[in-house]
Amino acid sequence: MYLLLPHSPIELKEHPKSMASVSHKAQLFEFCARAVYAIQAECDSILSGLDRANESSLAGCGSALIDLLSRQARQITTCYQELRLPNTSEGELLSEKRQLVLKRLDDIISISYSKFYAFLFRDLPTCWRQLYTDASILKFCFNLLWSPYVYDYAAEDGRTDQKRFDGANCDISELVRTLDLALILAGAAGEQRGRRWVNKALELLHMNWREMTTHIGTPITERPAKRKKLAESPSLNDGLEIEDTFSTNEPFTPPVKHPIKLVDALSMEEFQAYLDNSHNLKLGPAPLIIRGAINTWPALTTNPWNKPSYLLSQTFDGHRLVPIEIGRSYVDEGWGQKIVTFGEFLSNYIDTSLAGAQGNSDVDTSSSSLEEGSIAYLAQHPLFTQLPALRNDILIPDYCYTAPPPHPTDPSMDQPELDEPLLNAWFGPPGTITPLHTDPYHNILTQVVGRKYLRLYSPLVTERMRARGKENGVEMGNTSLMDVGVIEGWDAIPDDEESKPTEEDLASFREVPFLDCILEPGDALYIPIGWWHYVRGLSVSFSVSFWWN
Repeated sequence: MYLLLPHSPIELKEHPKSMASVSHKAQLFEFCARAVYAIQAECDSILSGLDRANESSLAGCGSALIDLLSRQARQITTCYQELRLPNTSEGELLSEKRQLVLKRLDDIISISYSKFYAFLFRDLPTCWRQLYTDASILKFCFNLLWSPYVYDYAAEDGRTDQKRFDGANCDISELVRTLDLALILAGAAGEQRGRRWVNKALELLHMNWREMTTHIGTPITERPAKRKKLAESPSLNDGLEIEDTFSTNEPFTPPVKHPIKLVDALSMEEFQAYLDNSHNLKLGPAPLIIRGAINTWPALTTNPWNKPSYLLSQTFDGHRLVPIEIGRSYVDEGWGQKIVTFGEFLSNYIDTSLAGAQGNSDVDTSSSSLEEGSIAYLAQHPLFTQLPALRNDILIPDYCYTAPPPHPTDPSMDQPELDEPLLNAWFGPPGTITPLHTDPYHNILTQVVGRKYLRLYSPLVTERMRARGKENGVEMGNTSLMDVGVIEGWDAIPDDEESKPTEEDLASFREVPFLDCILEPGDALYIPIGWWHYVRGLSVSFSVSFWWN
């Protein structure tokens, strides 16, 4: 088994038909080799005293952990150096070292992660996040040597050489999981490597994965019901006919009683004029639906997010990890969070027909694995920093570069000016709920897939919203005790609901004026700072919010 390197004469001689694949494999190998060496060099520099400790340095983690990390990096560096030699035997070189090195790296990851619980995340010393990230990078680079993604496994006749796969027993899910956990849990910290390195590594891995998958079958977005497979973990698409688009079924649709003003797409100047010329000087501009504002986004045209096959193609057939909320609403008892693969999220919660046809997937789709009536929501997640490919499918609306007014009633809510808008993804099945709350920024909420119901209350009636305050040590003052779905009779009263409003409270709340709407794909809703809003998914729904000030 030999490595495919740019200078290898064997590469040009024996595999002239796979130059693109060869190039990407070589890029990934060399990219990882440089990172491993850089981590070793940084550790050695700290241990020798040549590096002056700073906030982003590993030095704050202590010499014992840095020495342990350095020793693992040194062993992995040796492996990469020796594997550059032709005819090197992978089994002879690495089998004795692999389990011990991986165990040490997992120990480092576990120790660094334990520190996350000793601080609020904003106060967590960067060194622990970088240690987690660098150990994860080493683990990825080492496991990569047991995958098909840096070796040439394609025989001349295009068939898979199974003998060469026997040693490549690290599947795509383990490689992706390692880096995704670094992104989600540690924010992929580090000045020299960090998020930029992780995103680039995943990009190169994705290129190789797509080429190898396409080479032995059909393109991943157009697969037949059955196809040949690599000696890999099963993917969500294997043996599965995927529906063209997500279902538009709406189990329940609330009536719109007090419609929000709707206009066709505005220019940036027209929107600024709307902000500057409010009819109510005390309140400021009112909510506004801008129809067709995002119709030209790739997410609605060339790269449609309403097609499961496209989203799967951008997530390694669903192997990317995402954090989701489990439960009807984050204020309900029993609500929780967990990290799952994107494929599991789709098959277990978005479209259960995917689960029924999934066959031998590594996702547990038995009835015992799903709670009856469970709802999951990918909510307020910075998905686009984790998946830059999806970020390319959307555009920041020009409206986010206007100058909006301050909070109309509470100047203490105004935040320092943002350099760029804050983007969050909201993706879930029918019935997802974001309870009545208010945010410290102006918001452009864009609807990409499906429909959502929203109800908004003016900041002038804040006292009648019955803000929650601090609960279990968490400040919940931006969230109301009033459950709009329960008050309107759309939802049952939770059995364990605490601080239940009295009948007098409910009657009083029903008299509070509000605005409401149903957002359609292509719509953008302007939610001014301070406005309380309740959000309910009516069908499978994918939205993107843009906070700005």
